[in-house]
Amino acid sequence: MEVNELIKSKVSLAPMAGITDYVLRSLVRKYSKNALLTTEMISSEALTQVKDVIITKRDADHSPISYQLSGHKPEMIANCAKYLEQLADMVDINMGCPVKKVTGGNDGCALMRNDRLAYDIVEAVKSKVTIPVSVKFRLGYTAQDMNFVEFGGWMQEAGADFITIHGRTRNQMYSGKADWVKIKELKKAVDIPVFANGDINSIEAAEQCMELSGADGVAVGRAAIGDPSLIYRIEHFFETGERLPVPTLDEKLTDLRTHLDEEIALRGEKVGIKFVRKFYPFYINGIKNAAKYRSRLVLIDDYNELIGALDYIRKENSERTAVLIK
Repeated sequence: MEVNELIKSKVSLAPMAGITDYVLRSLVRKYSKNALLTTEMISSEALTQVKDVIITKRDADHSPISYQLSGHKPEMIANCAKYLEQLADMVDINMGCPVKKVTGGNDGCALMRNDRLAYDIVEAVKSKVTIPVSVKFRLGYTAQDMNFVEFGGWMQEAGADFITIHGRTRNQMYSGKADWVKIKELKKAVDIPVFANGDINSIEAAEQCMELSGADGVAVGRAAIGDPSLIYRIEHFFETGERLPVPTLDEKLTDLRTHLDEEIALRGEKVGIKFVRKFYPFYINGIKNAAKYRSRLVLIDDYNELIGALDYIRKENSERTAVLIK
């Protein structure tokens, strides 16, 4: 399938390590039927040794879905891409992760400092698979060596079909504000689709990003944590111009309950409950006493007690809203 046939939406789910697992992807798909889903980063080194069924798990309705690989050995990444071809609609190569333990191993954004190796990786993957190949990278490693335009050209020449670019440098990590304007330079320099990433946290942000970047679409990352319907709301706006309302606390707690139940089904009760703890702040962010609720939730190991605590949050805030309305 050609990349233009695969990309049916102007919105995608950006890959996030330890976040965009099978369950979160399923929650996003519950709302959006067309957005491109992306898995969390899968280490080619690890995949070569162990075929992790949890990290690669998908459902039939997850298409279109891209599987993201990290690494710096062209042949190894290419072989992993070939293995994942049975599951993936697209393979994405991580050249943007800023975390030290990744870049320290010459993976992720470190590849932006070795464009010859990056080229060889994309070329090797393209020689092994018949599905589209994409690359995700940043503006550069530092503010002094923003080579994203040249780098994007190299990736296209190597055979990349699609680009997602985060509007920050590696040294910025996730601080400051993503520079959407600079992304326009890349869009003008390449002929393949470009999706902009970084700070896409609302319909308004997505709209402004598209205007400033000239990108073909946006990739939503951290803002989708605790709000899996955000991608659909942005998608709906791009298609119709209608701004759907943000979810109520009741709706977010319903999604959280589903998230919890599905992680337990996937990982077992003990591990599933611990895994979901990282998501609590995002689901209850912005409500009164959120810090107090979060502190309590992360200490609970028992499923029934946890459900009781979520019901209490729902009830207490419903009563507070009722008082305010009166």
